[in-house]
Amino acid sequence: MTYGHLDILERGCRLFDHVIITIASNSSKRGFFSPQERRDLIVECTSHLDNVSVEVFEGLLVDCAREKGASALIRGLRQVSDFDYEFRMAFANRRLAPDIETVFFMTSEEHSLISASIVREIHGHGGDISSFVPEPVLAEMKRR
Repeated sequence: MTYGHLDILERGCRLFDHVIITIASNSSKRGFFSPQERRDLIVECTSHLDNVSVEVFEGLLVDCAREKGASALIRGLRQVSDFDYEFRMAFANRRLAPDIETVFFMTSEEHSLISASIVREIHGHGGDISSFVPEPVLAEMKRR
């Protein structure tokens, strides 16, 4: 979780009664953290928000959303380049689940260049990532 993710989440929490952060469990992808580790870190990073829950799921996001009774998917946009992918994904999700809306939030300007891959790259070369990620993520990345 980066500060950009947290920015989107906090703003979403002001508009929705409850926000479920979903973590896709994809066995073909090896991330820096396992889905369960990501879940635990996100729970820690969002402890100040009382209307958030965090869940790991497998399969299609719209199926998970429908199972949880969600009415919307919150998606963050950092740059114009994100829009193309998110636009296509929103149309696919609408076709699969027309009853679930996709809501886009533009990240705040100060977070627009942060991505998890950039954070991993900087960290991998020993750079300071403290301005990009919340303390629990920073501590766990340093530990590894």
